[in-house]
Amino acid sequence: MSIALPSPTGLLAGIDMGSNSFRLEIGHLRDGRYRRHAYLKETVRLGAGLDNEGMLTDEAAERGLACLRQFARNLGGFHPAQVRAVATQTLREARNRDAFLHQAQAALGFPIEVISGREEARLIYAGVAHLQPSSQPRLVVDIGGRSTELILGEKRQPIEAESFRVGSVSLSMRYFPDGQFSSEGFRAAQVAAGAEFEEALAPFAASRWDQALGSSGTAGAVSDVLRASGQTDGSITPDGLRWLMKQCIEAGSADRLDLPGLKPDRRPVLAGGLAILYTLATHFQIEALQPAKGALRQGVIVDLHDRLMARQRQRGHDLREDSVKALQHRFGADVEQAQRVARLACTLFDQVAPRDAEEERIELRWAALLHEIGQMVSHHDHHRHSAYLLGHVDAAGFSQSQQRRLADLVLGQRGGLRKMEELLHSELMLWQMLCLRLAVIACHARSDVPEHTLRLQRQGRIARLALRKDWVETHPRTVHLLEEEEQAWARSELALTLHLG
Repeated sequence: MSIALPSPTGLLAGIDMGSNSFRLEIGHLRDGRYRRHAYLKETVRLGAGLDNEGMLTDEAAERGLACLRQFARNLGGFHPAQVRAVATQTLREARNRDAFLHQAQAALGFPIEVISGREEARLIYAGVAHLQPSSQPRLVVDIGGRSTELILGEKRQPIEAESFRVGSVSLSMRYFPDGQFSSEGFRAAQVAAGAEFEEALAPFAASRWDQALGSSGTAGAVSDVLRASGQTDGSITPDGLRWLMKQCIEAGSADRLDLPGLKPDRRPVLAGGLAILYTLATHFQIEALQPAKGALRQGVIVDLHDRLMARQRQRGHDLREDSVKALQHRFGADVEQAQRVARLACTLFDQVAPRDAEEERIELRWAALLHEIGQMVSHHDHHRHSAYLLGHVDAAGFSQSQQRRLADLVLGQRGGLRKMEELLHSELMLWQMLCLRLAVIACHARSDVPEHTLRLQRQGRIARLALRKDWVETHPRTVHLLEEEEQAWARSELALTLHLG
């Protein structure tokens, strides 16, 4: 199957749906150099809209949807492969995130992926490393609304990457309610932040890096204030942070805080960000944190560029391929069998899928390559164990949303279809799952299936599977399993019919 993809060196769009702000960046990468074409930012405060039950309020959801509608007006004419939207900590936490994502994707007009904290950290480092290259080992700090990412890396390679559930919005709401500042509030906020970061003291120790960089909004805002106030040249230092906390305490509240370089939208979340920065500075011996040029949104564009390059077999490399191989090795998968099933599943899918289903074909292949990793846990019901592992393991390059889709496919590789009823309303998911199940059955004896043995035809909602006569005669047990599979689909939205010989 071959489809026309946009050029990797053309315009690409990265959307960062953060807990405090949503950002849209449009840029391109050519000859290793990044150039921005457009940038939009809206203070949405999605993270402040999580109630005590972990539900996103209607008001916060509508702020987010309004922003995405505005972004959509700037993305007219973009191919889906040119756009990647990622959501972070607030939507990792929100119990009603699926309902919001359904509306959000309709408002934006493009898929939205919820990414794990470690994947967020990796993408942040990709943005910083590309826009601010260096051969020095570096610590990158990114303080978001509800999480903080720490990344230790060298050149373009992250060595340690971790996400912590503490951010400027969550800390400000808890320890500085209604924007009221106090010395007691700062002390309590620093203790809370320190408790989160304590486990990171060894992997991110000062002896492991030569330079510290602060990415994204909080570090940039604090740097601007310190520079505009004449306290530093823009470097974030422990003395500068102490001075800034003193200004907050003297002002008493966010409403009365008037500092040069401080934008109004930063006032409500400044105190929480300061408490985190000061905790990091003291715990990790950061004498000066420099504002970084890159951030998550640029990392998303860099990653998107690499994926397009890999799909067009140019110089780029899709990190997800490495993750699939690493998971196979980690869980002791039978690689030859996995490849056998993947080849046949993709061959069948190519016979029935529309030409623009390239991403679904790739996901089917990955699901087939990983369909047996649960055998490391138990041979019995291994498909359930495989699905659980795929849905919860850290896999670099994959979003939580994509891992969930792979897990659903793997869960449906065998057994009754009733457990998959809710998912099978998606037509492409129906065909992906059918092709995976047929490939698993045809290869169940762990031997190769000769080319053109199985031929799948699509006739509306009927899947017609033709089997070569000589193969049918020599594989009665496999034919028996395929006949059972025919019965399994009899009560589903897709009918399977076998034609023997």
